[in-house]
Amino acid sequence: MRSSNPVFSRRGFSRDNGYAGFNAQQPQAGGPAVGTNPYATGNPYAPQDTQLGAPQQARGNVMTIDDVVSRTAMTLGTVVLTAVLSWLLLPVDPANLGKSYGIAIGAALVALVLSLVQSFKRKPSPALILSYAAFEGVFLGVISAAVSTYIADGVVIQAVLGTMAVFAGVLIAYKMGWIRVNRRFYGFVMAAAMGFMLLMVTNLLFAVFAGGDGLGFRSGGLGILFGVIGIILGACFLALDFKQVEDGVNYGAPREEAWLAAFGLTMTLVWIYLEMLRLLSILQGDD
Repeated sequence: MRSSNPVFSRRGFSRDNGYAGFNAQQPQAGGPAVGTNPYATGNPYAPQDTQLGAPQQARGNVMTIDDVVSRTAMTLGTVVLTAVLSWLLLPVDPANLGKSYGIAIGAALVALVLSLVQSFKRKPSPALILSYAAFEGVFLGVISAAVSTYIADGVVIQAVLGTMAVFAGVLIAYKMGWIRVNRRFYGFVMAAAMGFMLLMVTNLLFAVFAGGDGLGFRSGGLGILFGVIGIILGACFLALDFKQVEDGVNYGAPREEAWLAAFGLTMTLVWIYLEMLRLLSILQGDD
């Protein structure tokens, strides 16, 4: 079983045929048991010393939480930097709005292509991941500037703070054991995510062919409801990502896998930010 995050689902921190952490056997403090660790045997990235009881730090180039934090900081920092630059350099006044929107849409498409390429690569590519972050930042910068200018002034800061609050809240809840990531949790999140995406695609198709806001899932009362659902799903994705990272560290994933963790966490945070921005825009736009 895989994470809902497309990065982790392609090449995630899973073992055997199941979701890492779901089986009864867990990694020991001194090192993972041979036969349960995906990096112990038959894996080209596995640490060389895989004997039972070998100290984790003695097995060489393995991923740590510090690695994940540093790579995530670099990836998110790239998103923020390019978002700020695009906000400043791509004006959204009426004379330039169409041009800025065109650049933003183009950047979003490039970011999508780069994310798909990385998702299907066998090894993480820092260049691809940072390029994805740069183009995603351009898209976010223009969209955020337009929303702040034409819909709700100050909503961007609120959306950023809201995203940070969701991240901190889920992290605390996960570390305290209030969120139990197991098969039932995974199944619920995946079912909810598939239903959510199907409804959003249906709404988009109605909007394209029938005009207006389609089925109304992106505005008014339904828009608020689906905005809340989108944020909750993003929070669930975060919990799944935290579990995957924790298992990757416990089972001795290679250090380069920290880039995949950073990539997945960045995509989840972008999802939460966009849903938060839309929800707050609807709430303030109705005032």
